[in-house]
Amino acid sequence: MNYLNRKMTDLTANNTFVIAGIVFVTIAVIGQSKLGFIEINPGCFGRFLALIIGISSLLYAVGLFNFSVANLDSLRTYLLELIQQSLSSINELLQGS
Repeated sequence: MNYLNRKMTDLTANNTFVIAGIVFVTIAVIGQSKLGFIEINPGCFGRFLALIIGISSLLYAVGLFNFSVANLDSLRTYLLELIQQSLSSINELLQGS
């Protein structure tokens, strides 16, 4: 029983980002609302910002924004090779004209 209680109360970073993402997306969708003594009135810019923060939080929780250094290095290497190939193709095209 203690294990079950401990697992239910653990709040990892992923769970935190999922909860925050759902809250911010809900604020963006609902907009102006009154929940008991709490009034939420974000306005147009606030709703847009809440949507951006909510989607970013959900994507981070899924792992799409969670880049490691190895992934960033491989992405950088791939982009550099792609740029070099493009530059050599452009140079060949210009020299052939």
